[in-house]
Amino acid sequence: MIVPPRTLRTNARSALRADSLIRTALLAQLSAPGGEVWLVSAWVSDVDLVDNADGSFDYLLGEDPPLQCRLSDLLLMLANSGTAVRVVTQDAPANALFLERLTLGRDETTDLEVFLDQVIHEKSLVGPGWMLEGSMNFTRNGLARNKEKITYSLDESAAAQAIVDYQHEWTARGV
Repeated sequence: MIVPPRTLRTNARSALRADSLIRTALLAQLSAPGGEVWLVSAWVSDVDLVDNADGSFDYLLGEDPPLQCRLSDLLLMLANSGTAVRVVTQDAPANALFLERLTLGRDETTDLEVFLDQVIHEKSLVGPGWMLEGSMNFTRNGLARNKEKITYSLDESAAAQAIVDYQHEWTARGV
């Protein structure tokens, strides 16, 4: 069965927001870990993605589940549960808190790599069999304020090709 891609156009006055797509994709990945997830974005804020105050996500978030999960929390959970996580962003003050939280949350078993690329402009989140891409940086403004276009696709071959391209661009040359 072919699932057509879904495109959202978001803005501050719209009820459509990309954070629900990101949350769903990352929680689904957490429920069946494996493969690689790539977050590629020039600007990244450690946005809140999961409100677990009522315990709705306890079964996915571990033995001592947090009440709130940020983007860094979910990426670290993935990297500690069998999914290789790769982050590509710029070395910029706006990204510092997000990058610091990733660094502080990892240990020797965490399968997470960060690549700093000062000319990155692409914006995407890609995992095994799925991808989210568009104009949106993964920031508070990108999620809640700016007018953005985001496409979510369950195209396995396109997602696999994106991952191969990212591997070639960043892991092959050792940025």
